[in-house]
Amino acid sequence: MSDDMDDAESRLVRIERLLQSREHELVPAWRRATHGEPRWAVTAVILVAVALQLTLPHRLSLLPYWALPALELVLLAGLTAANPRRVEPRTRRLRLLGLGLIFVISVANGLAAIRLVADLVNGSAGSDAVPLLLAGGGVWLTNVIVFALWYWEWDRGGPMARALGERQFADFLFVQMQSPEVAPPDWEPSFLDYLYLSFTNSTAFSPTDVMPLSRWAKMLMMLQSSVSLVTVVLVVARAVNILK
Repeated sequence: MSDDMDDAESRLVRIERLLQSREHELVPAWRRATHGEPRWAVTAVILVAVALQLTLPHRLSLLPYWALPALELVLLAGLTAANPRRVEPRTRRLRLLGLGLIFVISVANGLAAIRLVADLVNGSAGSDAVPLLLAGGGVWLTNVIVFALWYWEWDRGGPMARALGERQFADFLFVQMQSPEVAPPDWEPSFLDYLYLSFTNSTAFSPTDVMPLSRWAKMLMMLQSSVSLVTVVLVVARAVNILK
């Protein structure tokens, strides 16, 4: 009797393993539960955004120039302490903390962009082209980082929801989703993919190889293209006028 039970249990284990392997073959990694992505990339890029904000002219900041970057570092430290290696599903508070961090970075860069545009329109941006181009480049690059963070945090409910495989329909269609044969079987979008999406949208002012599917994704990409276009056109035009 005991031998029969052991044999039945071993058969069940083999069947479960076959079903799991079959599921991995049929369901792509970006649609099933997986390990959370490594945190190092998003942490490094946020630190770059903080450094860029600290190098901007102090007149572009509404508060003391160090206030919002200091708050960003505190929020980033809290997120890193909670999930030091991977962006893993933990609690709702961690997601709110991450959204709060992105919001603070967005506000800081938005204020800098508004003040820079106002200075350019009023003619009070200075008479030296180099500082103007550096300030405009800092605002533009931080804008790329900001929108990459928003895309990463909202696509299919965010990185934690993607790790759980909770949502079937994607907000952004990557090439690997359309042609899975060109990617490893365990491929799924990570932060660097959204950073590439944000950079190409800011330079081409339109989608390239990553297509927005949901309405919010289309509106957010349209907003990013508009901000990038205004910043580039005004800064370059003013710099060329100064050089002449």
